[in-house]
Amino acid sequence: MAVRPGLWPALLGIVLAAWLRGSGAQQSATVANPVPGANPDLLPHFLVEPEDVYIVKNKPVLLVCKAVPATQIFFKCNGEWVRQVDHVIERSTDGSSAGLPTMEVRINVSRQQVEKVFGLEEYWCQCVAWSSSGTTKSQKAYIRIAYLRKNFEQEPLAKEVSLEQGIVLPCRPPEGIPPAEVEWLRNEDLVDPSLDPNVYITREHSLVVRQARLADTANYTCVAKNIVARRRSASAAVIVYVDGSWSPWSKWSACGLDCTHWRSRECSDPAPRNGGEECRGADLDTRNCTSDLCLHTASGPEDVALYIGLVAVAVCLILLLLVLVLIYCRKKEGLDSDVADSSILTSGFQPVSIKPSKADNPHLLTIQPDLSTTTTTYQGSLCPRQDGPSPKFQLSNGHLLSPLGSGRHTLHHSSPTSEAEDFVSRLSTQNYFRSLPRGTSNMAYGTFNFLGGRLMIPNTGISLLIPPDAIPRGKIYEIYLTLHKPEDVRLPLAGCQTLLSPIVSCGPPGVLLTRPVILAMDHCGEPSPDSWSLRLKKQSCEGSWEDVLHLGEESPSHLYYCQLEAGACYVFTEQLGRFALVGEALSVAATKRLRLLLFAPVACTSLEYNIRVYCLHDTHDALKEVVQLEKQLGGQLIQEPRVLHFKDSYHNLRLSIHDVPSSLWKSKLLVSYQEIPFYHIWNGTQQYLHCTFTLERVNASTSDLACKVWVWQVEGDGQSFNINFNITKDTRFADLLALESEGGVPALVGPSAFKIPFLIRQKIITSLDPPCSRGADWRTLAQKLHLDSHLSFFASKPSPTAMILNLWEARHFPNGNLGQLAAAVAGLGQPDAGLFTVSEAEC
Repeated sequence: MAVRPGLWPALLGIVLAAWLRGSGAQQSATVANPVPGANPDLLPHFLVEPEDVYIVKNKPVLLVCKAVPATQIFFKCNGEWVRQVDHVIERSTDGSSAGLPTMEVRINVSRQQVEKVFGLEEYWCQCVAWSSSGTTKSQKAYIRIAYLRKNFEQEPLAKEVSLEQGIVLPCRPPEGIPPAEVEWLRNEDLVDPSLDPNVYITREHSLVVRQARLADTANYTCVAKNIVARRRSASAAVIVYVDGSWSPWSKWSACGLDCTHWRSRECSDPAPRNGGEECRGADLDTRNCTSDLCLHTASGPEDVALYIGLVAVAVCLILLLLVLVLIYCRKKEGLDSDVADSSILTSGFQPVSIKPSKADNPHLLTIQPDLSTTTTTYQGSLCPRQDGPSPKFQLSNGHLLSPLGSGRHTLHHSSPTSEAEDFVSRLSTQNYFRSLPRGTSNMAYGTFNFLGGRLMIPNTGISLLIPPDAIPRGKIYEIYLTLHKPEDVRLPLAGCQTLLSPIVSCGPPGVLLTRPVILAMDHCGEPSPDSWSLRLKKQSCEGSWEDVLHLGEESPSHLYYCQLEAGACYVFTEQLGRFALVGEALSVAATKRLRLLLFAPVACTSLEYNIRVYCLHDTHDALKEVVQLEKQLGGQLIQEPRVLHFKDSYHNLRLSIHDVPSSLWKSKLLVSYQEIPFYHIWNGTQQYLHCTFTLERVNASTSDLACKVWVWQVEGDGQSFNINFNITKDTRFADLLALESEGGVPALVGPSAFKIPFLIRQKIITSLDPPCSRGADWRTLAQKLHLDSHLSFFASKPSPTAMILNLWEARHFPNGNLGQLAAAVAGLGQPDAGLFTVSEAEC
């Protein structure tokens, strides 16, 4: 039946209305709706129907429909018709004798369209085809956004199992759409159950080894993947061990002259392997016997005399030992009478004479020392000196320590030991002091007045600068500086936060300061505003930690300010307390610097030789702790230290040893590499992270060792060490990490604590603090010293120039170049040529 062209719109409207009335229920199969009386053979049927698809990242997906015979095809998504302009239509004929019309329609679906209905229902699309005989609806195609989360719901754990015991390694992959497929790696090789009938993977993705074999000793990794991403779990080290068992006893030996015979056995059936238990019991059995060779003799007079002599010698040795013990106890009692407390703070202060630095510049440093005053610095020692009288405190005749009025506490009239005891007794009454570490190498303290000074913990990069006038005039404070071990202080870290600096205390808290002091400490972050969010944390007196400064968002009114440099930070604070620098990664580009150190024994007395590879924060305090530990272990550095940049990528750190000459050495490593988990390194609270490679010499005379040690982060940075040295006499790297003597000067008081002489400092401040129309003021000095990013902070202080000079002192002590500072000041163009010279009369 022919239909006039003018009737097509009306006919399509009738069919569409009928289809809408009948499409209340959502159907997933192809459905035909014929027009009454029409030929059902001419209903559209689909050659191509839309199929379920996933959107990966932000790429749109393409849906295609193709039907014959078809005069119109439209898509409908989630109950709404897709606009006609969004359809791409191709018309053709089917090539048969009837020449039926064929249509192919395509549309794109974007991520934004799917996200609009996310959480309400699944997003679906369906196409509807028309012909003169009716309509046909295709199956529904569901469009879903594909993803795969980072964290596994359950990761495999390390195991130690005995031979032929079953092994089950569970793995629950991260949540994802489509659900992740799981595969297992054994030492980075794919585990294929079709090739090894001893293993299979359960429906829950667990790896099962029916009977453990020695070859199953390896690192196992669960890998989850879908069309979006591929995730790896932490590797689980599985060690299959073998307990030792005795071989049969040998035959009895012949009866010997001593009337005994013996038999033996060996722990070799099987021998213990991979840490299995040794055989229990004796490997040699001896019994009495009789034969013609056995000689029975009686003890004669000579034997009796021998026994009496041995008893006499034993009695003499016992008496001598008792005498030595008695003498030692009496000496110890004499020593104890001079020591009142065993803690580090019972030591006396020892005065140390500090001479002013000589002039590096003839104009800036022309001050002569003031001989009418005495600058005294105080150094804590662990025990009173035994080789002479205890040194006494010497009072100053000048202005350095002004006389105290009534009611003020003074430390000028007692011995060093009593001074330290008094210091401890006062501080120990405060709750805050009870958590301080008791080790002289990690603490410095001293007595300061308005002239200021400096505290330093040797070999750690940690110091506290107390500028002049930071302490009110007329006050004397006893101030301490302490380095804490991370495991001794509970520092809560949330999310991706990581500790970047040591945890440092300065106190006592609550003292009144009129100027900011500057706390200097190292950090191991690679600072970048796009990669890191850095925060300064401070512990309150109640013990909770709070963020007191968000670096990059400082305001001049803050009580705290920080100058961040490549390897150190300088914290301005008017409140003493416990501080730490914490970072939170904003992207996978955030990295921490790790220092890699290789140590081995100085002397090797056995066939085994251990190489210890340390992975530390790149800070002086972490380096100091490991060097001190290795001194106790008798270790030496065998390669130059290297720096590795460790990324926030959730990937572990791997270590391996290669190219060990098999004719001379044998590696006892059971797997191809060792791993340090990502979180152990990233949180920054675990010390002494290291792996040990044990080598065994084939011959005791072997002394030359050549091999390679690789350290790398999966999909990240790596370092390679080429080891080639003689283990008995090669000490070429021993002095690279030599620490400065711990008997340095941890406390400097008064002018001796500063590079810039006091009177010249005052002249610079007086000259540069007032604004100058020609720009010859403190702002220009800040620019010359590359500190112009802190102008607003300097301007908020009573003396901006003093803040600049204080920061210069903190950054450049004790090796600062005064000549460069003098050139920067002289280049400001001040009209008074003699401004920075000081006459002898002024001194």
